[in-house]
Amino acid sequence: MPKEPEQGKTGGESESGVDQYLVKDPERFALNLARMIEQAGKAASAWVEPREKGEVRDHVAEPMADMVKTFSKVTEYWLSDPARALEAQTRLFSGYLTVWGNAVSKAGGGEDVPDAVQPARGDKRFQDPEWGRNAFFDFLKQAYLVTSRWAADLVEHADGLDEHTRHKAEFYVKQVANAISPSNFILTNPELLRETMASSGENLVRGMKMLAEDIAAGKGELKLRQADTSRFEIGRNIAVTPGKVVGRSDMAEIIQYEPATKRVLKRPLIICPPWINKFYILDLNPEKSFIRWAVEQGHTVFVISWVNPDERHGTKDWEAYIREGLQYGLDVVAQATGQREVNAIGYCVGGTLLAAGLALLAQEGDERVKTVTFFATQVDFTYAGDLKVFVDEDQVAAVERSMNQKGYLEGTRMATAFNMLRSGDLIWPYVVNNYMRGKDPLPFDLLYWNADATRMGAANHSFYLRNCYLQNNLSQGRMELAGRTLSLSDVTIPVYNLATREDHIAPARSVFLGCRYFGGDVELVVAGSGHIAGVVNPPQLNKYQYWTDGEPVGDFDAWMAKATENPGSWWPHWQEWVEARGNGKVAARKVGKGVKVLGDAPGSYVKVRA
Repeated sequence: MPKEPEQGKTGGESESGVDQYLVKDPERFALNLARMIEQAGKAASAWVEPREKGEVRDHVAEPMADMVKTFSKVTEYWLSDPARALEAQTRLFSGYLTVWGNAVSKAGGGEDVPDAVQPARGDKRFQDPEWGRNAFFDFLKQAYLVTSRWAADLVEHADGLDEHTRHKAEFYVKQVANAISPSNFILTNPELLRETMASSGENLVRGMKMLAEDIAAGKGELKLRQADTSRFEIGRNIAVTPGKVVGRSDMAEIIQYEPATKRVLKRPLIICPPWINKFYILDLNPEKSFIRWAVEQGHTVFVISWVNPDERHGTKDWEAYIREGLQYGLDVVAQATGQREVNAIGYCVGGTLLAAGLALLAQEGDERVKTVTFFATQVDFTYAGDLKVFVDEDQVAAVERSMNQKGYLEGTRMATAFNMLRSGDLIWPYVVNNYMRGKDPLPFDLLYWNADATRMGAANHSFYLRNCYLQNNLSQGRMELAGRTLSLSDVTIPVYNLATREDHIAPARSVFLGCRYFGGDVELVVAGSGHIAGVVNPPQLNKYQYWTDGEPVGDFDAWMAKATENPGSWWPHWQEWVEARGNGKVAARKVGKGVKVLGDAPGSYVKVRA
């Protein structure tokens, strides 16, 4: 038998209609609003207290001023010509008229009226059926999409802008558009509004409590939680490949991993990871660990685990990172194995440091590194991607002033900058889920690592920003270290250069261009996916693909057009490349022979939180 309609509802009404957006229990709702305000007070206190104590200095004014200055240049272009300004306004108003006409047609029963504009492919913000079914939410969605597309078009067609200003304007428009999306607000998001009404506001209480906790955890800055961190512990279920700490300097711990084969490649492998985040991205868990896989392929693996710098490291520059990290690591490898010749890997900025270090060591006659592999590494910064938005003389000077107060840049600032590169994926979905829906994020090892931020030493970070992003000195033969002027042409050993096709940090085009500056043979490989997934791609997952085509010459697009596409992971291809340039195998090496064991992997430096 058909179910009788609930009392007080007509047969045509249901929870999918107007009732789902009404308060069910006014008394309980009012109580929860009072509890939410109480938690909001705690959040405000967590934000204000460190500022009153002088422990936190706000930096919002500097990027806001830069954004206003950038938008002013775009506005100046369009308003400088009345006809051009009228044309831009006409396009916007035409879009609004289409949206309004659609709304009127749908209100009159026209269900098949096409939207004025569709969300971009992969945009998950408007998946709830009410965004299309409910006239109010449908109107909001379309008006927002028309406005944001129009703003993006203004930047794209502002022909009078220089390339850097255009890049910044595109970035800032994207940030503003992501921030003002109607999906981010309770009253303009049907799903959030339904949940708020259904729970009588309990989601808001939980969300505000989480906000207060996250501001307190960030010591006055919002430390956005992206994963359930309580489920992970470094050394217990993250970074668990067996090994020992066999060296420790002021800048780095050197980890040697236990062998997994009876015979190993004669040349040990030393990995130089980035210091901008922690090395265990290459050892997340046994299934995703490049380190474990390399051990299983017969490599004697050593990893540099960088210190999380504090006031003591403020004057440590790139030379210190090379001497007390890379060169120290090579010394430890020689002591632990009796083998001077090694293979080396550098990842991201760790690869940039490795490239500079190899150029320096070549001039000094240190030829211990016999092959080098770069993972998503830039040595030329002409096409350096969205991070270049944050780098011009004014912004670098502002960062330097901030760093010089303590001797370092807070890890939360770098984490925020990286998250902003993909704010639609890494910021706003978590703001909505955490602070409006009041739901804990899921346990996800990659996002746990992403949130495990590191500080940036002042001298080191300033040298990197100026010499690489701002002045592009490394590839142009102008970088000065240890009283020498470096040239990548001095790096004549074989190079395996891995780019990732969808990389927003080290764009594939940028990696490709960098190939031409090395003095030896370069094998370019382009992996599918991005900066992390394209690198951490175990063969057993059989995901993505990679492209090979030998020597990287000419234009990148032309290279890709004729490159050979190979299914799956590039890891076995790299293994073949290394073995083909090796010098045989020896019996597996016992960890700790010839050096003092200072503790179990993954060591103590990696556990220091920012």
